[in-house]
Amino acid sequence: MEIAIEDEEDEQQQQPKRIKASHSTETSEDPLWIPTLLPEIIIEILSRLPVESLLRCKSVCKLWCSMISDSHFVKSHLALSTSNNRYTHHRLILHTSPRINLKSSPLYDVLYAESVNLLEHDYPLKHPYKSIWIAGSCNGLLFIAVEDDDLFLWNPGTRKSNRLPDVGFNVRSGSYVLYGFGYDESKDDYKVVGISCVFRSGGNYNIRVKIYSMKLGNWKNIGAFPHGIPLDDSGKLSNGALHWAASQDFGSFYSWRIISLDLAKETYGEILQPVYDEGNKDLTLGALGESLCVLCDYSKIRADVWVMKVYGVKDSWTKLVSIPYLTDPGRDQFSVPLCISNDGKVLLQFGAKLVLYDSKNLSFSEIHNIDECHEAYTFVESLVSPEAPIRIVLPVLDVCLVVSNKHVMQIMLLYLSIVIMVKLVGLTVSP
Repeated sequence: MEIAIEDEEDEQQQQPKRIKASHSTETSEDPLWIPTLLPEIIIEILSRLPVESLLRCKSVCKLWCSMISDSHFVKSHLALSTSNNRYTHHRLILHTSPRINLKSSPLYDVLYAESVNLLEHDYPLKHPYKSIWIAGSCNGLLFIAVEDDDLFLWNPGTRKSNRLPDVGFNVRSGSYVLYGFGYDESKDDYKVVGISCVFRSGGNYNIRVKIYSMKLGNWKNIGAFPHGIPLDDSGKLSNGALHWAASQDFGSFYSWRIISLDLAKETYGEILQPVYDEGNKDLTLGALGESLCVLCDYSKIRADVWVMKVYGVKDSWTKLVSIPYLTDPGRDQFSVPLCISNDGKVLLQFGAKLVLYDSKNLSFSEIHNIDECHEAYTFVESLVSPEAPIRIVLPVLDVCLVVSNKHVMQIMLLYLSIVIMVKLVGLTVSP
């Protein structure tokens, strides 16, 4: 039997107190007197603050710390931050060079400000010559791989991270590994999918797929990847499933397919594609917010952005924007858009540069003050913890408890009390 214990506090454990100076008269005439606010109003105000401010607010008092740490508050704050259409809590994170680094900037500044200031991050195992790969983003958590071997779930806002156990893939010449990261809402669990592709002689290949559960803290094998091989890219998250482009013959567009993996059911499916225009094209799979998208690039002419408005419905594919190539791009191509704002601004990579395309006046502008960019992601700042809950096995009771760090001592004391009681009862009733 397994029991999950949530981080909940007794609502009546602490009541909000009036804060005032050491004056005996508690009246509104006292300039140092601060009126009491209802907990509901405090929560409503706190839930709209950025993560950095909330981390400071946790030090105000025990009540505020308890409120901000509560799992319901974390989810409410995330929902409000995600739905903010002014991108107040969204950031753009960049993998830059020549010195390997991760830097970020408020997404609003990238879209609308005249200059962009980048914040340098202290990520796990940071080193100027160790490669790093951002392989997924979900609810404020980033999944990163350092030197391909060291895997982390990392929250840049709270600066907390969780190192994952070794996936067990033997990476060698003639093989590659792909990852995907997402959220299983049915189990309130974050999951990482790893795919190992090993090429054999005669055009044969071997594919292994593993899935990691943050709640369970381990990797397990799942069914083989269907329909050819996944292409060399991270899984795209939409509607509780990860998606990869796959091909039988290494990416030619006529065999290009979109394969889904449902994180809750751990089953595969296929997403039907839009009807593209005629002509030679290069297809790239992506995600815009919660929606799947495909960039259809007609070399040196234009790039069409298709978005699936209703998940799983082929007829809901919509051509959102066509981005023209104004000059010969050489070897560079447009990336899948990182963001499309409500007023028609399209943020995307072009080679190692970041550019904005204004679809209303058909103009381009380059984002300056940015080093050479290898990859970019958008994410929303959140209080979501990357740390796995602690599992405590109680053998006498045949129970496995999934608890947070703050509840470990309480559970152990309770367990010891129960064991002592069981033994006392056993001694009493024995003949």
